[in-house]
Amino acid sequence: MKHITTYQNKKILVVGLAKSGVAASLLLHRLGAFVTVNDWKPLSENKEAQSLLDEGIKVVCGSHPVELLEEGFELIVKNPGIPYTNELIKGAREMGLPVITEVELAYLISESTMIGITGTNGKTTTTTLVHHMIEAAKQPVYMAGNIGTVACEVAQKAKASDTMVVELSSFQLMGINEFKPSIAVITNIYDAHLDYHSSRDEYVKAKTAVTKNQTEKDFLIVNADQPELMDRVSFTKAQIIPFSTKKIVSDGLYVSEGVLYFKGEEIIHTEEIVLPGAHNLENILAAVAAAKLSGADNQAIRSVLATFTGVRHRTQFVREWNDVKFYNDSKATNTLATKSALDAFQKPTILLCGGLDRGNSFDDLIPYLKNVKSMIAFGQTAQKMLDMGEKAGIKSLIKVHSVKESVGAASELASPGDIVLLSPACASWDQHPTFEVRGDIFIDEVNKL
Repeated sequence: MKHITTYQNKKILVVGLAKSGVAASLLLHRLGAFVTVNDWKPLSENKEAQSLLDEGIKVVCGSHPVELLEEGFELIVKNPGIPYTNELIKGAREMGLPVITEVELAYLISESTMIGITGTNGKTTTTTLVHHMIEAAKQPVYMAGNIGTVACEVAQKAKASDTMVVELSSFQLMGINEFKPSIAVITNIYDAHLDYHSSRDEYVKAKTAVTKNQTEKDFLIVNADQPELMDRVSFTKAQIIPFSTKKIVSDGLYVSEGVLYFKGEEIIHTEEIVLPGAHNLENILAAVAAAKLSGADNQAIRSVLATFTGVRHRTQFVREWNDVKFYNDSKATNTLATKSALDAFQKPTILLCGGLDRGNSFDDLIPYLKNVKSMIAFGQTAQKMLDMGEKAGIKSLIKVHSVKESVGAASELASPGDIVLLSPACASWDQHPTFEVRGDIFIDEVNKL
């Protein structure tokens, strides 16, 4: 890592712990900053905060008191999950204090080449594919960011000869100043997280910020099938590498007559790709572009695409039981992701759905339910889901309390040849801390059958 002096003897407030807050606090402490950590969870219940106390870091727990700002901080490092409407964050911004997220710290200390991947859907699959492709090419590579491993932790050990593939959320990208990946990827842009962002414009601006600091030496891989997105990145100085599943883009990635091409060079026949779903073809094109630009050879890329079946919680095949296939798509926290999952299957499907109620309608799912023979709904949106299913003409509509109960109900309904698909179309926070926990419960219950 680069041993920068930027934060030496500076008073810095880290707001919000979890993995990213702990990592940022320890890094800043190592860089010589005077760090104060603030977290809403009481100290007696807060193991992360207790561990930081043992390191000599000041900790304020139990709430987010605005009065903390009177202590003369020069920088705020915010956990991505804390909204900008938080009174402490609002107060800091009104005072003109810079508010960043830990991916900015990761960039500032990183010696390695960085690939930054964002978008509404497909980030995790694309990030994982790029990592596997570079690894298959026998190049040193790390995976980090929103995918689960904190970027500023990885950046401390990644060397100049390494590559960091970083998944980036809009929440993280709102907190960057200098962050600049050598290769940036925007998989797609749709409406999402509008309960966090003040507007769709703010959300899109956050996503496209991944390229705001790029130069002519850098690359931006972008979905050419979205005219709005192409227009919104027109400001970039980076070299644009477009990808398309619908047309030939000779300067980028495309599919023609069952063959995937990179700038006219044949990479792989689509029949050799094992990852299901039309939406995943977009992710594959974006990943191939990033891998090729990173120096991965075609054989390495082909070997990954011929074996990669998906990431955990994203249209993940779990098990076949009594000739019924169970898929875990717990990461589908919006209707767009659930549409993509439903599109991937042509057999009779039992859809397990529901979760946090953000006030939105689910009627846009109706055209995608043609193969759904039964809907089992849970969580805050259960009745909304069932009402939508009734509009769609689904005869079998069942309300249960939890994901756990939905597996038992689905197993009783399923016939040989059916698909059971957990694709909630909602966030998990009404009943579970993360979509991963929700998906793990599903997997456990399926494996108990």
